[in-house]
Amino acid sequence: IMKKPAYINTDGNSAVANIAYGFSEVAAIYPITPSSDMGERADGWAAEGRKNIFGERVDVTQMQSEGGAAGAIHGALSAGALATTFTASQGLMLMVPNMFKIAGEMLPTVFHVSARSLACQALSIFGDHSDVMATRGTGFAMLCSSNVQEAQDLAVVSHLATLESKIPFLHFFDGFRTSHSIQKIIPMSYDELKDMLDMKYVEEFRALALRPEAPMCKVGAQNPDVYFQGRETVNKYYDACPGIVKKYMKLFAEKTGRNYKLYEYIGAPDADKIIIAMGSATETIEETINYLTKKGERVGLLKLRLYRPFDVEDFIHEIPGSVKKIVVLDRTKEPGAIGEPLYMDVVTAMATHRPGLHIIGGRYGLSSKEFTPSMVKAVYDHLENNGWHNFTVGINDDVTNKSIAVKEDIDTEQKGIVRCKFWGYGSDGTVSANKNAIKIIGDSTDLFVQGYFQYDSNKSGGWTISHLRFGKEKIQSEYLLNKVDFVALH
Repeated sequence: IMKKPAYINTDGNSAVANIAYGFSEVAAIYPITPSSDMGERADGWAAEGRKNIFGERVDVTQMQSEGGAAGAIHGALSAGALATTFTASQGLMLMVPNMFKIAGEMLPTVFHVSARSLACQALSIFGDHSDVMATRGTGFAMLCSSNVQEAQDLAVVSHLATLESKIPFLHFFDGFRTSHSIQKIIPMSYDELKDMLDMKYVEEFRALALRPEAPMCKVGAQNPDVYFQGRETVNKYYDACPGIVKKYMKLFAEKTGRNYKLYEYIGAPDADKIIIAMGSATETIEETINYLTKKGERVGLLKLRLYRPFDVEDFIHEIPGSVKKIVVLDRTKEPGAIGEPLYMDVVTAMATHRPGLHIIGGRYGLSSKEFTPSMVKAVYDHLENNGWHNFTVGINDDVTNKSIAVKEDIDTEQKGIVRCKFWGYGSDGTVSANKNAIKIIGDSTDLFVQGYFQYDSNKSGGWTISHLRFGKEKIQSEYLLNKVDFVALH
């Protein structure tokens, strides 16, 4: 008989850092919003002498930049130490040269990324997928999580799969919306992690370490006669990687009862129009689908978790045969491209397997711009009306007129949920008090909770808004409160 799981109330960064610490011997870090908490947690645990699953204290070192952190990870991996790091945005960009090397040398590791906007026309500390999408050519596998529970669980899958596949993993989740959101989750113990780890793959990794007693040529310089051939030798590893991820998702389900798939379809079994997306937006889309299907609408969602390597067969298998129209939502912009990255992959996948479908792409949620159920409904309506490709939702584009109108305001949240909104000033204590409040409610009751804290980037003196929800069912509302039961002005 399985005991009732013990829940904890935590944020995405803390949940992920706990897993990364357990599987790692070395962590090279450099703080950057919104990933800083992961490195800070690891550093604090190491200072306390906390042990990983191997019974050792993790060697945590803060470097002088993210480039240095990635270089230190490359060195640690070359020496046979299991290593990890945490980053986002420009920090991830500084890691790109080392990422090509780490992947090229087939060194298993996991980089945990709280996905954040890149500095383009301006800097922004808030979340979208522009940073991770800029690394998709590095050779890292890319696995995406959509909520705090999933971020913890897929962190486990990443650390297990990287060792067997020999491919480094970039595990990412939405900056702030997942990294800083407090939710009630079922935690993982280090005994459970150890039970799932096959030490055979750890020993294989360690056997390749640079050491004087087993000298070898690690890498060389290759000329036109052999470089191309060398590049192609990795194909069989990338072909095998999705199967390995599925293997560990299955093992994880056997151990915990929580099931994950590479690509997961949600919605009406006879849907004629679907959205394809990844990240926290899929939670909001799922909540909206539950609302719309009860009204008889034939709509669905294909949720992506494994983005690289892209498994076309599994992807196609999940899409109902009834589907006639598809809209792909990307949380990034590539100026000058004929479509954003996920859209281009979907079009390529469908071209050979399901030709003739109406497929369009759109952008949403850049730099944590709101993405609500009303906007989801607007996207389905746009698709139903054979709307144009390359649209935006959530903004009013009166320059190039690419935005679609949100005409209907819908409330899709669960019945009986309590919604509270607290306005305060940065450093006045409101956010800290509300973090405590939502954890107390989560710890002391059977209710599910969600705490999300909206800041500007002015630190103390700026405004803050705390958004608290608690209810009897899992909360999928990954957007700010707009209908509330309690308002406080501090």
